[in-house]
Amino acid sequence: MAATQTKSVLFVCLGNICRSPIAEAVFRKMATDAGAVDKWRIDSAATSTYEIGNPPDHRGQACMKRHTVPMSHVAKQVTKDDFMSFEYILCMDESNLSDLNRKAKSVENSQAKIELLGSYDPLKQRIIKDPYYGSDDDFEKVYEQCVRCCKAFLEMNS
Repeated sequence: MAATQTKSVLFVCLGNICRSPIAEAVFRKMATDAGAVDKWRIDSAATSTYEIGNPPDHRGQACMKRHTVPMSHVAKQVTKDDFMSFEYILCMDESNLSDLNRKAKSVENSQAKIELLGSYDPLKQRIIKDPYYGSDDDFEKVYEQCVRCCKAFLEMNS
């Protein structure tokens, strides 16, 4: 039996407590349900240092619970190693994209394909807006966008 190569994806947002841990949890559940989770290295991180060490936002955790999506994460910042060890770095908005592209330039062997997660959205909603200052409905919207985008991304990479 031929060895299957592990694929890797890192989901990134500003603080790593709202959007990226939701995307990570959604993608992990989809990959698990598809019987492909062992073929993936899945994680999430922040462009900033604001929330390092904190759990996901309680509203995001409640949203994941409502959808029976397991979520377990502690916020951390993107490292230089991430640019060399992840195949894909998928972020949530133009500010994240700009930060990641700038950081990637300082990494000699950057291998990662840096893209907006929303570029996979069949509804063409490229930006996944930060729900931090919003309502439970905003977290639900992030969840729905992540479901659409992660489904399309997984299908393209299966």
